[in-house]
Amino acid sequence: MAEKRPLVVYAAAYETVEAALAGLDAVEQLHKDELIGQYDAAVIDQENGKPHVVKRMDRPHVRVIPEWFGGGTLPRKELHEAAEELMANQAGLIAVGEPTIEKGLDEALSGAARVVKRTVQATTGEITSELQEALKEADMVEMHLEVDIIPVSDVDRAKQFYQSLGWRLDADDAPLPGLRIVQFTPPGSGASLTFGTGLTAAAPGSALAGLIVSDIVAAHDELAGRGVDASDIWHGPPFPVGARQPGPDPERTSYGSFCSFTDPDGNIWLVQEVTTRLPGRV
Repeated sequence: MAEKRPLVVYAAAYETVEAALAGLDAVEQLHKDELIGQYDAAVIDQENGKPHVVKRMDRPHVRVIPEWFGGGTLPRKELHEAAEELMANQAGLIAVGEPTIEKGLDEALSGAARVVKRTVQATTGEITSELQEALKEADMVEMHLEVDIIPVSDVDRAKQFYQSLGWRLDADDAPLPGLRIVQFTPPGSGASLTFGTGLTAAAPGSALAGLIVSDIVAAHDELAGRGVDASDIWHGPPFPVGARQPGPDPERTSYGSFCSFTDPDGNIWLVQEVTTRLPGRV
């Protein structure tokens, strides 16, 4: 079985080839002064609708450890396969190497339109897919989830409940007959909760949503202090219910501890403790 190696994979999207080449030059300059570790990098684009390698690093002292990539620098085949993920009018700069290069590359690629970075344990055969996925993500239009609509049977009762949680009331509007829109935002959240009349045909109480907190015990205590009948804290998988273990995770492992509560209609809120994000998560 091929041995997995710790790697950091970068995919940076640029609006022009010239900008991507400038980014590669910045990487090469930083290597002399600030980068510690071995890595490989290249600029790629699409030429006449086909993947095209514009330029790659060709210095022996910056080549990726040979056994990682089968005896040399990142194979040209993998660069072409990664380039297939680019939009026709964009260029990409990709780099793969030891995790110690992160600080330098973070600085060198700061001029890119978008940078995706992944820290992975990967074998030689897995590098292509990692590059493709990272470059695909770098090319995608950013989408931010900011509104979640839940069904309720009594708008005023639901409004009173969410106000009791201390969530910010953003709106309570009735722009048309039969349409009412109430929106709340939890403290520190980039996403908001919306309910009302004329918004959804879903059955009241059928929603399941998640809240992330940095301290599950403090969050549970606050909910209880506000009169919310929150469940006991548990650890282990959130579902099925029979797999849950009582109390917070003994190691307080990130993503490992939960509690839950419901609103007056029975819509469920799953509260999860996250202290350290998985790579690529924000």
